[in-house]
Amino acid sequence: MKVIFKIAKSELSMLFYSPVAWLILVIFTFQASMAFSNLFSDLVVDQAIGNRLWDVTEKVFSSYRGLLSQVQQYLYLYIPLLTMGLMSKERNNGSIKLLFSSPITNTQIILGKYFAMMIYALVLIAILFVYAIFGMCTIKDMDVPYVLSGLFGLYLLTCAYAAIGLFMSNLTSYQVVAAMCTLGLLAVLNFIGGVGQDIPFLRDVTYWLSIRGRSNELIGGLICSEDVLYFIIVVVLFLMLSILKLMGERKKTSRKIAISRYVGVVVFAMFLGYLSSLPALMGFYDATVTKQRTLTPNSQDVMRQLKGGLKITTYVNLLEPNYATGLPQNINKDKRLFRQYLRFKPEMKMKYVYYYDKTENESLDQRYPLLNDRERAQEIASGLELNFKMFLSPEEIKKQVDLSEERNRFVRLIEHENGQKSFLRIFDDMSRQPNEKEITAAMKRMVVPAMQVAFLSGHGERDIDRKGDRGYYVISQDITYREALINNGFDSYKLFLNDGQKIPENTGILIIADVRQPFEQEELDEIQRYIDRGGNLIIAGEPDKQEIMNPLLASLGVRFMPGRLVQESEDFTQNLVFGKITREAADIYSRFRWMLRWNYRVPMPDVVGLEYSTDAGFDVMPILETDSTGCWNELETTDFTEGKAVLHAEAGEKEQTYALALALSRKVGEKEQRIFVMGDADCFSNGEFFMKRRGVNTENQILPNYVFFWLSGGEYPIDTARPNSPDTKIYMGLEGITWMNIGLMGLFPLALAVCGIVIWAKRRRK
Repeated sequence: MKVIFKIAKSELSMLFYSPVAWLILVIFTFQASMAFSNLFSDLVVDQAIGNRLWDVTEKVFSSYRGLLSQVQQYLYLYIPLLTMGLMSKERNNGSIKLLFSSPITNTQIILGKYFAMMIYALVLIAILFVYAIFGMCTIKDMDVPYVLSGLFGLYLLTCAYAAIGLFMSNLTSYQVVAAMCTLGLLAVLNFIGGVGQDIPFLRDVTYWLSIRGRSNELIGGLICSEDVLYFIIVVVLFLMLSILKLMGERKKTSRKIAISRYVGVVVFAMFLGYLSSLPALMGFYDATVTKQRTLTPNSQDVMRQLKGGLKITTYVNLLEPNYATGLPQNINKDKRLFRQYLRFKPEMKMKYVYYYDKTENESLDQRYPLLNDRERAQEIASGLELNFKMFLSPEEIKKQVDLSEERNRFVRLIEHENGQKSFLRIFDDMSRQPNEKEITAAMKRMVVPAMQVAFLSGHGERDIDRKGDRGYYVISQDITYREALINNGFDSYKLFLNDGQKIPENTGILIIADVRQPFEQEELDEIQRYIDRGGNLIIAGEPDKQEIMNPLLASLGVRFMPGRLVQESEDFTQNLVFGKITREAADIYSRFRWMLRWNYRVPMPDVVGLEYSTDAGFDVMPILETDSTGCWNELETTDFTEGKAVLHAEAGEKEQTYALALALSRKVGEKEQRIFVMGDADCFSNGEFFMKRRGVNTENQILPNYVFFWLSGGEYPIDTARPNSPDTKIYMGLEGITWMNIGLMGLFPLALAVCGIVIWAKRRRK
């Protein structure tokens, strides 16, 4: 080790006595300072003008615009300039012969020079650590481990670059050639991940070899053994190749033996890489304070309950618009969607099945109007340079699985060894891919039966099969809608009491929405029996139906008021009321707090006010209410297209706050019964989910999410909310920006430049 340290010391002294090393430090510091100052200044300005800050640590250091992410993008430009002379200069000036004639071993030569580069890499990281210290002093509760994880990732990346540069410098006596070859090899390692991705064996090899984005997880706060071992293996591989190169020069051997040594080292490195990528052998540490790179506790609990084998089969229809996600060249990227789940279920298997069959894709009719489905699939496969034989025909795929209910869309089938099955879908929104909430909900069906939601039918109620504006198709069973019950652990069905059916015992939630025809007494009795035994339900009313629906509410202490609520507005009809979250509701649900803070409303077209008492034994909490001014219960006007409602106190109309939605609960035996009553059935309808009204902040999805979460006792939808990060403030004002820029972009690089000039001048005098 003494010899290695002496070589490293000698190399460092030559490095820091040269202007190149100092010039790199100065330029690197100036670039990093500029990136940091720009980001930090933007956040300080946002805070100064009253905007709320959150996740400041991530935004400054780890986001796609963050300091560490930006440094990662241009770090490769500096290392070849440092490593190009490590061995090239020895060959160029002939000193390599002196090294060969000395008692120094090949390993000592390579490790000594590489150790010098590791120390220089530490200097680069130390410069970045200055910004971390600045952040600790100015960011409230900065997530220090998060930043340290990112610095660790950049250090490993720099060391890998240095090992590659050292090897390339060992191949030539020309420093410029060594630098260019290093850049070339780094370019190859950056793009090799996309090579051969349609060939199963080669796919995993080239994907593992790729250095591109290898430090992303570390910068993002997740330390994974696979990523750490990748850098270690790359470093050791290129150091071994460098040592073998020197061995071949010192002691002549046959070409066959030399090649076999090189091949052996590479193959052994690939074998270690294969072992490191096995999910069962991976280790993880989430350095973030909120554990944002780890499954939430609810998801972890589901994975712990999933004992035994689990298989996910992805069915890719070539005629469906989303087919590209599952193509062979994208399989490794697609599998990363389940990386966090593999951490807790390493034995999980994944399979891809390709087929073609008729599906909803209007573009195909425009592109291939005269071709049938088979011919269209052949044309697409030919354009993608794929073997058409890999795609099963409609008849062949039906022998494996019936995907007609899934409309032959891109879908994943999750199968547990106990025989349970569940579909995991993609959605027609900006994200498309399922998030943790939807994935865990699909997984949970393997261990817990889906909650049964019965929609009462037969009396003109809202229909779960109708796709028009008034229907409940979207909320119940639209497979393309992320928030639909079917995608969040619920199964929906129609219930007809008018033909003698009883409410099944396994009914988790009963929904009675907008009843238009009176109930028979036997039906009311059956509903009352369901209420008496502690069943959970939703009751949604509409104007002019109070007489029909009030009998349902009699035992709950709630009554639909006569008339309808109106709200004064210059832009909308008066019968469109924008419900406001109550403070009581905001105290129990974080997303309600967000709505109340930013004045987001729930639009309710044609809504009935609610009166209630606690005499029926229920605890009652208002969830939605009207404003205290500009709203009243209109008892006279019914036509709001041509007419205009006017407040008439003599008619009993009163301007005040009215309850729009109520949450009722009580103890029935060992169970807590929960009932949700709202004066409008439209806010759960197809038309309202995607309706946006200019000039008003509206949110139509949070309310149903909460309602079903509350009624299911917190089972579904899966709660994947994480605690808020505490780094929400910067202890610096606008006046500090100028001093920060002067210090970081001016004085810091200048100090390094002066230090370099002094040392260089001292060296020149000697």
